[in-house]
Amino acid sequence: MPKVLLYQPRCVFYTMPLALMAVGSGLKDLGIETVIVDGRLENDPPSALATHLEDGLCLGISVLTGADIRDALEIGRYVKKLRPDLPVVWGGWHPSLFPKEILEEAPEVDIVVRGQGETALRELIDAWRGKRPLDTISGIAFRDGKDIVMTAPRPMEEMDDLPTADYSLIPVQRYFNLKKQRQLDYVTSTGCRYRCRFCADPFVFGRKWTGLSADRAVDRISALVADTGAIDVNFQDETFFTDRRRTLEIAQGFVEHDLGITWAATMRADQGCRLTDQDWKILKNSGLRKLLVGVEAGSQRMLKRLGKDITLEQVDEVAHRCMNVDIAVTYPFIYGLPGEQAEDLAASLNLAQRLKSLHWRNTTPFFCFKPYPGSALTEEIVADGHALPTSLEGWAQFDYVTTSSPWVDRATDRRVRRFAFYNQLGWSRPRRLAAPIQALARWRCKRSFFAFPLEKALIEAVMPSDPLV
Repeated sequence: MPKVLLYQPRCVFYTMPLALMAVGSGLKDLGIETVIVDGRLENDPPSALATHLEDGLCLGISVLTGADIRDALEIGRYVKKLRPDLPVVWGGWHPSLFPKEILEEAPEVDIVVRGQGETALRELIDAWRGKRPLDTISGIAFRDGKDIVMTAPRPMEEMDDLPTADYSLIPVQRYFNLKKQRQLDYVTSTGCRYRCRFCADPFVFGRKWTGLSADRAVDRISALVADTGAIDVNFQDETFFTDRRRTLEIAQGFVEHDLGITWAATMRADQGCRLTDQDWKILKNSGLRKLLVGVEAGSQRMLKRLGKDITLEQVDEVAHRCMNVDIAVTYPFIYGLPGEQAEDLAASLNLAQRLKSLHWRNTTPFFCFKPYPGSALTEEIVADGHALPTSLEGWAQFDYVTTSSPWVDRATDRRVRRFAFYNQLGWSRPRRLAAPIQALARWRCKRSFFAFPLEKALIEAVMPSDPLV
């Protein structure tokens, strides 16, 4: 049986390869076997792929901006040496943003899929079998001699019309072991209807959203919990709470099926404010343990610049509602934004301190702004003269975590990083032996005094994984 080979590039987290599972599921009716090779799980990823190349129909790689690019290029070159005729297809966020540039620069990439790839892959299989020309497939880019052909964008497809993700394609138990918890990753929706100006989602999906029906989501998760022994589900949706009724039906389904699981998901502050007290009780009773609520900034001026379409009052309301029902929250912040003033940053630090103090399990991570391609804010600063990487190697060095921004100086960056450490430590789980150092951390945050961080250096030297935090 011919094989569709799918590769997950190496990275530092162990989220299950949901995108590859989505495109690789449901190919059996075409007489195709799907093989997923996850570079994070293999000691020698090229050799793991080589055992399947003889029967390979294509190699598909899901590529994020950053280090994924370098690994994807190396794998593509390796495969082309062994099977020069094997089509190499890139999909994912970076290819959706830069299809033409990738094909111009990378001879080891033959086809780029933009946006959703489930149906596109099925149609590509038909093309390789001679049943249709490539230029009739929407949402792809490919070479035709020296020319690059960009077909028409593919309209967003309803998730209920797409194949169900087949978890037998991956070694679920190995992911449990790597995560150190029996946590299942799952996605119930695609896209986002909102207009955050730092995000590429509006460019890729045109502010459209589609989600599985509640019944289908509950039935599938119930079956997976029974099959795998999962005790927690981490929903990887961009905006899980987009459809209030659907979300509550999913939560009620968990209760009715008596799954006994916990779960985590994303929520916007305005979405949380539209939930009633009874809604929050249903969510808590269904096992909701944690939310990710993107705050990004502590001043209304910067929230407006970011296109968040939320208010600080909504953030405060949701924070207290979560505290009242004992649901922990991660509140991400962005600093080093173009146009950010000292008072804006101070407002973010103050808000992060208040949010963290509400619940010891709350977290308030700070990320230095990076101009992500495809976002409205990036287009604005490029128009003002900021230069983005111009090559795949340049984009391969893109890092979401480490600090490097022309809009933040070293002293400010040091201040924010020290605050983030002490804020997390000061309001972490109360421990008798750690009480003095936690009190000192709270004192530092309240007075914004982060000089001579001796206790920080000591903790990081003795406990690199920050167990106290």
